[in-house]
Amino acid sequence: MGSRAFLFKLLQDIRASYWFLPSTLVCLAVFLSQCSLYLDQNPNLLPFEIPEGLRDTQVDGARSLMTTISQSVFGVAGVMFSMTIVAVSFASGNFGPRLIGNFMRDRGNQWSLGILIATFVYALMITRAIQSPNGEGTELFVPHLSIMIALGLTFVSIFTVIYFVHHIPETINVSNITASLGQKLIADIKSVIDAQGDEDREAVALPDRDPDKSVALEKTGYIQTLNTDQLRSVAREHELIIDVCRPVGAFVTEYTTVMQIWGSDISDDCVTELRNSFALGKSQTENHNLLFIVAQLVEMIARALSPGVNDPFTAINCLNWLHAAVTAASNHNGGLRDQVCDAVHTSSLSFDDVFQSSFGASLNYIKTDALCTAHVRYLIAALDAQIEDPDHKKTLATFSAELDT
Repeated sequence: MGSRAFLFKLLQDIRASYWFLPSTLVCLAVFLSQCSLYLDQNPNLLPFEIPEGLRDTQVDGARSLMTTISQSVFGVAGVMFSMTIVAVSFASGNFGPRLIGNFMRDRGNQWSLGILIATFVYALMITRAIQSPNGEGTELFVPHLSIMIALGLTFVSIFTVIYFVHHIPETINVSNITASLGQKLIADIKSVIDAQGDEDREAVALPDRDPDKSVALEKTGYIQTLNTDQLRSVAREHELIIDVCRPVGAFVTEYTTVMQIWGSDISDDCVTELRNSFALGKSQTENHNLLFIVAQLVEMIARALSPGVNDPFTAINCLNWLHAAVTAASNHNGGLRDQVCDAVHTSSLSFDDVFQSSFGASLNYIKTDALCTAHVRYLIAALDAQIEDPDHKKTLATFSAELDT
Protein backbone atom coordinates (compact mmCIF):
# COMPACT_ATOMS: atom_id res chain seq x y z
CA MET A 1 0.00 0.00 0.00
CA GLY A 2 1.11 3.57 -0.38
CA SER A 3 2.85 5.46 -3.14
CA ARG A 4 6.06 7.14 -2.07
CA ALA A 5 6.17 5.26 1.24
CA PHE A 6 5.62 1.95 -0.55
CA LEU A 7 8.30 2.82 -3.12
CA PHE A 8 10.75 3.64 -0.33
CA LYS A 9 9.92 0.36 1.40
CA LEU A 10 10.38 -1.49 -1.89
CA LEU A 11 13.83 0.05 -2.36
CA GLN A 12 14.74 -0.96 1.19
CA ASP A 13 13.55 -4.52 0.58
CA ILE A 14 15.55 -4.73 -2.64
CA ARG A 15 18.68 -3.45 -0.93
CA ALA A 16 18.24 -5.98 1.88
CA SER A 17 17.49 -8.88 -0.45
CA TYR A 18 19.95 -11.65 -1.22
CA TRP A 19 19.04 -11.82 -4.90
CA PHE A 20 19.36 -8.25 -6.17
CA LEU A 21 23.15 -7.83 -6.32
CA PRO A 22 23.84 -11.33 -7.77
CA SER A 23 21.09 -10.79 -10.34
CA THR A 24 22.58 -7.44 -11.31
CA LEU A 25 26.01 -9.01 -11.76
CA VAL A 26 24.49 -11.75 -13.95
CA CYS A 27 22.91 -9.11 -16.20
CA LEU A 28 26.25 -7.29 -16.39
CA ALA A 29 27.95 -10.57 -17.30
CA VAL A 30 25.54 -11.08 -20.21
CA PHE A 31 26.15 -7.51 -21.37
CA LEU A 32 29.92 -7.93 -21.05
CA SER A 33 29.82 -11.16 -23.07
CA GLN A 34 28.01 -9.43 -25.93
CA CYS A 35 30.47 -6.53 -25.88
CA SER A 36 33.53 -8.77 -25.86
CA LEU A 37 32.13 -10.98 -28.63
CA TYR A 38 31.46 -7.91 -30.73
CA LEU A 39 35.08 -6.81 -30.28
CA ASP A 40 36.24 -10.30 -31.20
CA GLN A 41 34.23 -10.05 -34.40
CA ASN A 42 35.61 -6.57 -35.08
CA PRO A 43 39.24 -6.72 -33.88
CA ASN A 44 40.06 -3.46 -35.66
CA LEU A 45 38.15 -1.63 -32.91
CA LEU A 46 40.60 -2.83 -30.24
CA PRO A 47 43.16 -0.21 -29.18
CA PHE A 48 45.75 -3.00 -28.82
CA GLU A 49 46.63 -6.26 -30.48
CA ILE A 50 46.16 -9.54 -28.65
CA PRO A 51 49.57 -11.23 -28.15
CA GLU A 52 50.36 -14.11 -30.50
CA GLY A 53 50.68 -16.51 -27.55
CA LEU A 54 47.06 -15.88 -26.62
CA ARG A 55 45.72 -16.29 -30.16
CA ASP A 56 46.82 -19.87 -30.80
CA THR A 57 43.85 -21.54 -29.03
CA GLN A 58 41.99 -23.95 -31.29
CA VAL A 59 38.25 -24.59 -31.35
CA ASP A 60 38.28 -27.80 -29.34
CA GLY A 61 40.67 -26.40 -26.76
CA ALA A 62 38.66 -23.17 -26.39
CA ARG A 63 35.38 -25.04 -26.01
CA SER A 64 36.91 -27.45 -23.49
CA LEU A 65 38.42 -24.59 -21.50
CA MET A 66 35.18 -22.62 -21.31
CA THR A 67 33.18 -25.72 -20.40
CA THR A 68 35.60 -26.51 -17.57
CA ILE A 69 35.38 -22.94 -16.26
CA SER A 70 31.58 -22.86 -16.32
CA GLN A 71 31.17 -26.26 -14.65
CA SER A 72 33.78 -25.63 -11.97
CA VAL A 73 32.61 -22.14 -11.06
CA PHE A 74 28.96 -23.18 -10.84
CA GLY A 75 29.88 -26.17 -8.66
CA VAL A 76 31.82 -23.93 -6.28
CA ALA A 77 28.91 -21.45 -6.23
CA GLY A 78 26.62 -24.26 -5.08
CA VAL A 79 29.01 -25.11 -2.25
CA MET A 80 29.19 -21.44 -1.24
CA PHE A 81 25.41 -21.18 -1.16
CA SER A 82 25.24 -24.28 1.06
CA MET A 83 27.81 -22.77 3.43
CA THR A 84 25.73 -19.59 3.61
CA ILE A 85 22.57 -21.52 4.49
CA VAL A 86 24.43 -23.46 7.19
CA ALA A 87 25.81 -20.22 8.67
CA VAL A 88 22.37 -18.58 8.66
CA SER A 89 20.80 -21.64 10.29
CA PHE A 90 23.50 -21.74 12.96
CA ALA A 91 23.26 -18.04 13.76
CA SER A 92 19.45 -17.91 13.83
CA GLY A 93 19.29 -21.04 16.00
CA ASN A 94 21.86 -19.86 18.51
CA PHE A 95 21.44 -16.08 18.55
CA GLY A 96 17.86 -15.53 17.37
CA PRO A 97 15.85 -15.64 14.12
CA ARG A 98 15.75 -11.84 13.94
CA LEU A 99 19.41 -11.94 12.85
CA ILE A 100 18.60 -13.68 9.56
CA GLY A 101 18.07 -10.32 7.87
CA ASN A 102 21.58 -9.21 8.86
CA PHE A 103 23.11 -12.18 7.06
CA MET A 104 20.92 -11.68 4.02
CA ARG A 105 22.02 -8.04 3.82
CA ASP A 106 25.71 -8.90 4.20
CA ARG A 107 27.44 -7.47 1.14
CA GLY A 108 30.33 -9.93 1.35
CA ASN A 109 27.98 -12.88 0.87
CA GLN A 110 26.09 -11.15 -1.93
CA TRP A 111 29.22 -10.15 -3.85
CA SER A 112 30.78 -13.60 -3.46
CA LEU A 113 27.76 -15.43 -4.85
CA GLY A 114 27.22 -12.81 -7.54
CA ILE A 115 30.80 -12.95 -8.85
CA LEU A 116 30.78 -16.73 -9.20
CA ILE A 117 27.34 -16.89 -10.83
CA ALA A 118 28.26 -14.05 -13.18
CA THR A 119 31.48 -15.84 -14.18
CA PHE A 120 29.47 -18.98 -14.91
CA VAL A 121 26.98 -17.09 -17.08
CA TYR A 122 29.76 -15.26 -18.92
CA ALA A 123 31.60 -18.52 -19.67
CA LEU A 124 28.34 -20.10 -20.82
CA MET A 125 27.65 -17.28 -23.25
CA ILE A 126 31.17 -17.44 -24.67
CA THR A 127 31.02 -21.24 -25.05
CA ARG A 128 27.86 -20.87 -27.12
CA ALA A 129 29.61 -18.44 -29.49
CA ILE A 130 32.59 -20.67 -30.29
CA GLN A 131 32.13 -22.13 -33.78
CA SER A 132 34.01 -24.59 -35.96
CA PRO A 133 33.55 -24.77 -39.77
CA ASN A 134 31.10 -27.50 -40.75
CA GLY A 135 30.93 -26.96 -44.49
CA GLU A 136 27.53 -25.23 -44.39
CA GLY A 137 28.75 -21.66 -44.49
CA THR A 138 29.69 -21.54 -40.82
CA GLU A 139 33.09 -19.91 -40.40
CA LEU A 140 35.69 -20.66 -37.77
CA PHE A 141 35.28 -18.35 -34.78
CA VAL A 142 37.37 -18.48 -31.62
CA PRO A 143 36.78 -15.36 -29.44
CA HIS A 144 40.27 -14.92 -28.05
CA LEU A 145 39.53 -11.65 -26.22
CA SER A 146 36.45 -13.15 -24.56
CA ILE A 147 38.44 -16.19 -23.49
CA MET A 148 41.06 -13.89 -21.93
CA ILE A 149 38.33 -12.08 -19.99
CA ALA A 150 36.87 -15.42 -18.88
CA LEU A 151 40.27 -16.49 -17.57
CA GLY A 152 40.54 -13.18 -15.71
CA LEU A 153 37.10 -13.66 -14.16
CA THR A 154 38.14 -17.18 -13.15
CA PHE A 155 41.11 -15.85 -11.20
CA VAL A 156 38.82 -13.27 -9.59
CA SER A 157 36.49 -16.12 -8.61
CA ILE A 158 39.39 -18.02 -7.05
CA PHE A 159 40.25 -15.08 -4.81
CA THR A 160 36.54 -14.64 -4.08
CA VAL A 161 36.36 -18.21 -2.78
CA ILE A 162 39.40 -17.57 -0.56
CA TYR A 163 37.74 -14.44 0.81
CA PHE A 164 34.41 -16.23 1.33
CA VAL A 165 35.97 -19.10 3.29
CA HIS A 166 37.48 -16.46 5.60
CA HIS A 167 34.33 -14.34 5.70
CA ILE A 168 31.77 -16.97 6.72
CA PRO A 169 33.38 -17.81 10.10
CA GLU A 170 33.72 -14.09 10.74
CA THR A 171 30.01 -13.51 10.17
CA ILE A 172 28.94 -16.11 12.74
CA ASN A 173 31.45 -14.98 15.35
CA VAL A 174 29.30 -13.79 18.23
CA SER A 175 31.64 -10.87 19.01
CA ASN A 176 31.39 -9.64 15.43
CA ILE A 177 27.61 -10.01 15.46
CA THR A 178 27.20 -7.97 18.64
CA ALA A 179 29.73 -5.37 17.47
CA SER A 180 27.90 -4.94 14.17
CA LEU A 181 24.56 -4.49 15.92
CA GLY A 182 26.06 -2.18 18.55
CA GLN A 183 27.82 0.05 16.03
CA LYS A 184 24.68 0.38 13.92
CA LEU A 185 22.62 1.17 17.02
CA ILE A 186 25.01 3.91 18.13
CA ALA A 187 25.14 5.37 14.61
CA ASP A 188 21.33 5.41 14.38
CA ILE A 189 20.98 7.09 17.78
CA LYS A 190 23.46 9.78 16.76
CA SER A 191 21.59 10.27 13.47
CA VAL A 192 18.30 10.74 15.34
CA ILE A 193 19.90 13.27 17.70
CA ASP A 194 21.55 15.18 14.85
CA ALA A 195 18.23 15.28 12.97
CA GLN A 196 16.57 16.76 16.06
CA GLY A 197 19.14 19.54 16.01
CA ASP A 198 18.33 20.33 12.36
CA GLU A 199 14.60 20.78 12.98
CA ASP A 200 13.37 24.35 12.65
CA ARG A 201 9.60 24.17 12.97
CA GLU A 202 6.99 26.17 14.77
CA ALA A 203 5.33 24.22 17.58
CA VAL A 204 1.64 23.43 17.14
CA ALA A 205 -0.32 22.00 20.08
CA LEU A 206 -2.98 19.33 19.71
CA PRO A 207 -6.54 20.67 20.09
CA ASP A 208 -8.16 20.12 23.48
CA ARG A 209 -11.13 18.22 22.07
CA ASP A 210 -11.99 14.93 20.45
CA PRO A 211 -10.53 14.42 16.96
CA ASP A 212 -12.72 15.10 13.96
CA LYS A 213 -11.68 11.78 12.42
CA SER A 214 -9.80 8.66 13.49
CA VAL A 215 -8.08 6.78 10.68
CA ALA A 216 -7.00 3.14 10.44
CA LEU A 217 -4.85 1.79 7.62
CA GLU A 218 -7.29 -1.01 6.70
CA LYS A 219 -4.32 -3.37 6.53
CA THR A 220 -2.67 -5.73 9.00
CA GLY A 221 1.07 -5.87 9.61
CA TYR A 222 4.06 -3.99 10.99
CA ILE A 223 4.57 -0.34 10.11
CA GLN A 224 7.87 -0.37 8.23
CA THR A 225 7.90 3.06 6.62
CA LEU A 226 6.37 6.41 7.53
CA ASN A 227 6.69 9.33 5.10
CA THR A 228 6.38 12.32 7.44
CA ASP A 229 7.12 14.77 4.62
CA GLN A 230 4.03 13.56 2.78
CA LEU A 231 1.97 13.85 5.97
CA ARG A 232 3.13 17.44 6.45
CA SER A 233 2.38 18.27 2.84
CA VAL A 234 -1.19 17.00 3.16
CA ALA A 235 -1.60 18.74 6.52
CA ARG A 236 -0.52 22.09 5.02
CA GLU A 237 -2.69 21.67 1.94
CA HIS A 238 -5.86 20.85 3.89
CA GLU A 239 -5.04 22.82 7.08
CA LEU A 240 -5.06 19.76 9.30
CA ILE A 241 -3.48 18.78 12.60
CA ILE A 242 -2.48 15.11 12.67
CA ASP A 243 -1.47 12.96 15.62
CA VAL A 244 0.27 9.72 14.57
CA CYS A 245 -0.70 7.28 17.32
CA ARG A 246 1.43 4.28 16.29
CA PRO A 247 5.20 4.53 15.67
CA VAL A 248 7.29 2.77 13.06
CA GLY A 249 7.71 -0.86 14.11
CA ALA A 250 4.27 -1.14 15.72
CA PHE A 251 1.92 -3.96 14.74
CA VAL A 252 -1.49 -2.76 13.58
CA THR A 253 -4.68 -4.45 12.44
CA GLU A 254 -7.11 -3.11 9.87
CA TYR A 255 -9.11 -1.60 12.74
CA THR A 256 -6.24 -0.06 14.74
CA THR A 257 -6.40 3.73 14.93
CA VAL A 258 -3.14 5.01 13.52
CA MET A 259 -3.96 8.70 13.06
CA GLN A 260 -6.22 11.20 14.76
CA ILE A 261 -7.07 14.23 12.64
CA TRP A 262 -8.43 17.68 13.44
CA GLY A 263 -9.68 19.90 10.62
CA SER A 264 -12.67 20.73 8.44
CA ASP A 265 -11.35 19.55 5.06
CA ILE A 266 -11.05 15.78 5.57
CA SER A 267 -12.24 14.23 2.34
CA ASP A 268 -11.94 10.59 1.33
CA ASP A 269 -9.13 11.50 -1.09
CA CYS A 270 -7.31 13.26 1.73
CA VAL A 271 -7.61 10.18 3.98
CA THR A 272 -6.35 7.95 1.15
CA GLU A 273 -3.33 10.19 0.66
CA LEU A 274 -2.62 10.10 4.39
CA ARG A 275 -2.84 6.31 4.40
CA ASN A 276 -0.39 6.27 1.51
CA SER A 277 2.21 7.80 3.83
CA PHE A 278 2.48 4.41 5.56
CA ALA A 279 3.87 1.13 4.26
CA LEU A 280 3.31 -2.15 6.10
CA GLY A 281 5.25 -5.40 6.06
CA LYS A 282 5.21 -8.86 7.57
CA SER A 283 7.95 -8.20 10.14
CA GLN A 284 9.84 -5.47 11.89
CA THR A 285 12.95 -4.04 10.24
CA GLU A 286 15.82 -1.83 11.38
CA ASN A 287 14.78 1.03 9.09
CA HIS A 288 13.64 4.01 11.20
CA ASN A 289 13.25 1.62 14.14
CA LEU A 290 16.41 1.50 16.21
CA LEU A 291 14.58 -0.13 19.11
CA PHE A 292 14.42 -3.24 16.92
CA ILE A 293 18.23 -3.39 17.06
CA VAL A 294 17.99 -3.06 20.84
CA ALA A 295 15.54 -5.97 20.85
CA GLN A 296 18.02 -8.13 18.91
CA LEU A 297 20.75 -7.50 21.51
CA VAL A 298 18.31 -8.19 24.36
CA GLU A 299 17.28 -11.44 22.69
CA MET A 300 20.93 -12.46 22.48
CA ILE A 301 21.26 -11.73 26.21
CA ALA A 302 18.19 -13.85 26.98
CA ARG A 303 19.47 -16.77 24.91
CA ALA A 304 23.00 -16.52 26.33
CA LEU A 305 21.69 -16.62 29.91
CA SER A 306 19.21 -19.45 29.31
CA PRO A 307 19.91 -22.64 31.31
CA GLY A 308 20.63 -24.60 28.14
CA VAL A 309 23.38 -22.19 27.00
CA ASN A 310 24.70 -20.48 30.15
CA ASP A 311 27.10 -18.09 28.39
CA PRO A 312 27.39 -14.98 30.58
CA PHE A 313 30.33 -13.56 28.62
CA THR A 314 28.23 -13.18 25.46
CA ALA A 315 25.60 -11.43 27.56
CA ILE A 316 28.27 -9.14 29.03
CA ASN A 317 29.47 -8.28 25.52
CA CYS A 318 25.92 -7.32 24.51
CA LEU A 319 25.54 -5.25 27.69
CA ASN A 320 28.72 -3.35 26.87
CA TRP A 321 27.32 -2.28 23.50
CA LEU A 322 23.98 -1.37 25.07
CA HIS A 323 25.88 0.73 27.60
CA ALA A 324 27.67 2.53 24.75
CA ALA A 325 24.34 3.17 23.02
CA VAL A 326 22.67 4.51 26.17
CA THR A 327 25.68 6.77 26.76
CA ALA A 328 25.31 8.17 23.23
CA ALA A 329 21.57 8.67 23.81
CA SER A 330 22.39 10.82 26.85
CA ASN A 331 25.57 12.66 25.86
CA HIS A 332 25.84 13.01 22.09
CA ASN A 333 25.03 16.57 21.02
CA GLY A 334 22.79 17.14 24.02
CA GLY A 335 21.20 13.70 23.96
CA LEU A 336 17.75 12.55 22.93
CA ARG A 337 15.07 15.12 23.69
CA ASP A 338 11.47 15.88 22.86
CA GLN A 339 11.14 17.10 19.30
CA VAL A 340 9.18 20.16 18.29
CA CYS A 341 5.91 19.03 16.70
CA ASP A 342 4.25 21.11 14.03
CA ALA A 343 0.97 20.14 12.40
CA VAL A 344 2.09 16.49 12.40
CA HIS A 345 2.70 14.98 15.84
CA THR A 346 4.79 11.83 16.00
CA SER A 347 6.23 10.07 19.03
CA SER A 348 9.80 11.10 19.77
CA LEU A 349 12.42 8.69 21.07
CA SER A 350 13.66 9.46 24.57
CA PHE A 351 16.52 8.36 26.81
CA ASP A 352 14.04 6.39 28.92
CA ASP A 353 12.80 4.53 25.84
CA VAL A 354 16.31 3.37 24.95
CA PHE A 355 17.24 2.54 28.55
CA GLN A 356 14.05 0.64 29.38
CA SER A 357 14.14 -1.25 26.07
CA SER A 358 17.72 -2.33 26.73
CA PHE A 359 18.69 -2.62 30.39
CA GLY A 360 15.12 -2.63 31.64
CA ALA A 361 14.01 -5.39 29.27
CA SER A 362 17.02 -7.56 30.12
CA LEU A 363 16.77 -7.09 33.90
CA ASN A 364 15.03 -10.39 34.62
CA TYR A 365 17.66 -12.33 32.66
CA ILE A 366 20.58 -10.44 34.22
CA LYS A 367 19.45 -11.14 37.78
CA THR A 368 19.82 -14.88 37.24
CA ASP A 369 23.60 -14.64 36.75
CA ALA A 370 26.07 -13.27 39.31
CA LEU A 371 28.67 -12.25 36.72
CA CYS A 372 26.17 -10.25 34.68
CA THR A 373 24.65 -8.66 37.77
CA ALA A 374 28.05 -7.46 38.96
CA HIS A 375 28.94 -6.16 35.49
CA VAL A 376 25.65 -4.27 35.17
CA ARG A 377 26.28 -2.59 38.53
CA TYR A 378 29.63 -1.44 37.16
CA LEU A 379 28.02 -0.15 33.93
CA ILE A 380 25.28 1.71 35.81
CA ALA A 381 27.88 3.35 38.05
CA ALA A 382 29.85 4.38 34.97
CA LEU A 383 26.69 5.79 33.35
CA ASP A 384 25.84 7.73 36.49
CA ALA A 385 29.28 9.34 36.39
CA GLN A 386 29.03 10.16 32.67
CA ILE A 387 25.59 11.78 32.49
CA GLU A 388 24.42 15.04 34.03
CA ASP A 389 20.67 15.14 33.41
CA PRO A 390 18.89 14.67 36.79
CA ASP A 391 15.97 12.82 35.18
CA HIS A 392 18.40 10.34 33.64
CA LYS A 393 20.11 9.86 36.98
CA LYS A 394 16.71 9.16 38.55
CA THR A 395 16.08 6.47 35.92
CA LEU A 396 19.42 4.87 36.78
CA ALA A 397 18.65 4.97 40.50
CA THR A 398 15.29 3.29 39.97
CA PHE A 399 16.91 0.56 37.89
CA SER A 400 19.63 -0.02 40.50
CA ALA A 401 16.97 -0.43 43.18
CA GLU A 402 15.16 -3.03 41.05
CA LEU A 403 18.45 -4.82 40.39
CA ASP A 404 19.12 -5.17 44.11
CA THR A 405 15.67 -6.54 44.99
